[in-house]
Amino acid sequence: MSRTRSVALWGAVFALLVALAVPWFLWRDAQVVAGLPLWLWWHIAWMGLASVAFAAFARTGWNRVMGVERV
Repeated sequence: MSRTRSVALWGAVFALLVALAVPWFLWRDAQVVAGLPLWLWWHIAWMGLASVAFAAFARTGWNRVMGVERV
């Protein structure tokens, strides 16, 4: 994959992660699942997804985006 395409792809991934980090659609929703509000479960799952995305970025895209050569 070309550097420009890689940078655009990772940029889109992180933009999506930031855009959906706050569950606007769950505001004023009082539904409780397993003793915790649904919006809190959203945050727990979203942080897990963000961790997986960052781990993939650190393994595959870091050098392309930062312009660093792999050693």
